[in-house]
Amino acid sequence: MYELKIIRKFAAAHQLLLSQTKCENLHGHNWKIEVVVQGECLDQSGMMIDFTILKKEVDQILDTLDHHFLNEIPFFKENSPSSENIARYIAMALDKKLNMPDVKVSRVVAWESDDACATYIP
Repeated sequence: MYELKIIRKFAAAHQLLLSQTKCENLHGHNWKIEVVVQGECLDQSGMMIDFTILKKEVDQILDTLDHHFLNEIPFFKENSPSSENIARYIAMALDKKLNMPDVKVSRVVAWESDDACATYIP
């Protein structure tokens, strides 16, 4: 089994729903996103997936979040825009975009600060 990991970043604002904490107030983060994909097969060039392709696909997803108010994005109107749900949103979107039977999203980690993150494992 092979795993590849890329790290990307985006900035956005959100309000957590029903948390009964100060995080219900409008605030923002500079998220660091780790995306890990896995597979057992390599292509003729010895790669599972080219890093350039993986970065491009993830960047397209993050472009839909970057510098937005996350609560206004349809997925987050039904799911609180927590780091947990942000990781899940990215994982689900990437799985659809890749459409590669031999490459699966292994996990997505959403770091909202230097010392706090959430991981989604499909």
